Formats: sequence, structure tokens, C-alpha cells
Amino acid sequence: MARGIRLLVLDVLKPHQPMVTELALGLSELEGVDGVNITLVEIDKETENVKITIMGDDLDYDEIVRTIEEFGGVVHSIDMVAAGKRIIEEEETPQDKLEE
Repeated sequence: MARGIRLLVLDVLKPHQPMVTELALGLSELEGVDGVNITLVEIDKETENVKITIMGDDLDYDEIVRTIEEFGGVVHSIDMVAAGKRIIEEEETPQDKLEE
């Protein structure tokens, strides 16, 4: 039996306040969430662009987006998603080698 969404990597724009620590704690309290990482990508005068990585079991994307919005953030894109019984590690392909 599939376990639903297990990994999400989101590109998010958020105001400086609340701090990323508060957002991480808020997301970590959602049902099915085992862990949250937030990495600062870029900062300007009024906003922060962050990468949010969430792992868990049967993650509820809509609930995650609602929580981010409650903290003043906006999801720009889903940069990675993994679903199913296990997470598959990405492998390098010949095309990846050409880009180097």
C-alpha cells in the first residue's frame, strides 16, 4: 500500500517576521510531518526566499500550504516531491554530466 507524499521541497517567499524558526516549528506540528528543514536562499529588505524541505508519511500538501500562508509566506514552486513506499535517491544521468 502506498504511503502518499513523503517528501516535499518548496520554494517559498516569506516576510522577515515571523522568523524561520517559528515557521519550522509550526510546520513540524502538522500531522504526518517527521521533520522540517528551512534553508535561507536569498534575503532582501522586506522578504526572504527560503527552501523548505518536509519529510513525513502521507503529507497533506494543502494543509502545508495553508500553514505557510498563515505565517505570511507564498509557495512559488514545488521543487521536488517523493511519494510511495520509499524515497528514491536521485541518480546522476549522462545529461547531468554534460551540464557540468
